[in-house]
Amino acid sequence: MLAIFCLRLASGMLACLFLLSPAQVNPRFFRTQFLTALALTALAAVFVRDDANLWLWMSLGGVMVLTALGSMVWMLDGAPGGRTLLMLATPLAILALGQTGYCVRAEGEPWWLVWDDLTAAAILGSAMTAMLIGHSYLIAPAMSLTPLYRLLGALAGSTVARICVAAAGLWLWTGERPGTTLDNEMILWLAVRWGIGFALPLILCWLAWETTRIRSTQSATGILYVVVILCFLGELTSQLLVARTHYTL
Repeated sequence: MLAIFCLRLASGMLACLFLLSPAQVNPRFFRTQFLTALALTALAAVFVRDDANLWLWMSLGGVMVLTALGSMVWMLDGAPGGRTLLMLATPLAILALGQTGYCVRAEGEPWWLVWDDLTAAAILGSAMTAMLIGHSYLIAPAMSLTPLYRLLGALAGSTVARICVAAAGLWLWTGERPGTTLDNEMILWLAVRWGIGFALPLILCWLAWETTRIRSTQSATGILYVVVILCFLGELTSQLLVARTHYTL
């Protein structure tokens, strides 16, 4: 479970770099993202070491090599090949995420749980990247607000997509055994998952957007700190529910 969580975050953070331009964001930010993805991938490899097959080890090794190279390239003037490394590392990280799910999940789980991985990667990556980009305004207060607006938009969009996937999973799960699925314990877990993982992040995302409009980027960053914590809790709760029900809830 933790290996999947780490790779969701790593692949989401890499994917969010496609929304940013080195002309608007200091290249050091790209280097930080690559280093973070490298650390998360290495941590995932530790968690999945007992279940990984050869193909997964090759994918994880490839991601670690590419992110390590990316972290070095983005230190150089003009970052030669930086975008190419990003275009190679991101799909490989997503592939490693899918392979990890195949290795650690029980046999017979539905193939469409891949949408669980993709939407979770999107919400985790956009929340974390938006929070980190907010720190850039502390050292570069005159920086364009466009990167933060894009990431807040990505966060809102990925949250809505995640809600759609969870709603579809809930509908399928309750339809499988009508009248026997929603006991009091499950209702409590679902209230926590939907309240902490969906409702509050959407509200706080809107508040961060409004504070960004008045250029109060420090306040927006503080709000995004809370969003990251809520998304982490929501996604960990979701993984527990998937393990119990085999559906994205």
